[in-house]
Amino acid sequence: MALDILDTLELQSGDHPVASLLVLHGLGADGNDFVPIARELDLSAVGPVRFVFPHAPIRPVTLNGGMKMRAWYDLYTPELVRREDEAGLRASIADVQALLDREAARGIPPERTVLMGFSQGCAMALLAGLRAPQRLAGIAGLSGYLPLAATTAAERSAANRDVPVFLAHGRHDPVVVPARGEASRDALLALGYDVAWHDYPMDHSVCMEEIEDLNVWLLKVLGAPI
Repeated sequence: MALDILDTLELQSGDHPVASLLVLHGLGADGNDFVPIARELDLSAVGPVRFVFPHAPIRPVTLNGGMKMRAWYDLYTPELVRREDEAGLRASIADVQALLDREAARGIPPERTVLMGFSQGCAMALLAGLRAPQRLAGIAGLSGYLPLAATTAAERSAANRDVPVFLAHGRHDPVVVPARGEASRDALLALGYDVAWHDYPMDHSVCMEEIEDLNVWLLKVLGAPI
């Protein structure tokens, strides 16, 4: 396990959790961002769940004039994938994997852990989750895209070759345009992943219908006993 673990917020729905949901925030936000949405989920059928909300490192973001903010990696252009911060992306894979390893060390097996993210966090959930060496319960990506897409086929782990994937996107998203999300969906489908795709009449945000659909999917991937 990495020596340095990112700072996190944590929320538990009860004592002695039997599953974990690791949630990665978007650019410029922090771990607090998705705490209210986690509180909207009803996963009581699964049992007690631990929610882990890490804070991304603070770094300059080129697209925002070099301003320092919490970011999983640097962004160079609004188009997102024409030029990618491969070094930053790969460093954050290690950070996310260290958090997954910590959950396993605390008694939650990877197959009872869901990796989820919004926007940049979605990109990291897909990037790290598909490469995770141990099978996860699922990967949920909201309003994001698949980075380093050309390397996915060669670098994805055997353990997660059939991991369930939930993807949701706003039809009017001006930040990560719908075509970017759809291209990521299609790339994953072409590799044989079980992708549950949902789109909604919203912009770069989260809506209640989306939370309800996510809740159903989470119960499905976490509901079956080991």
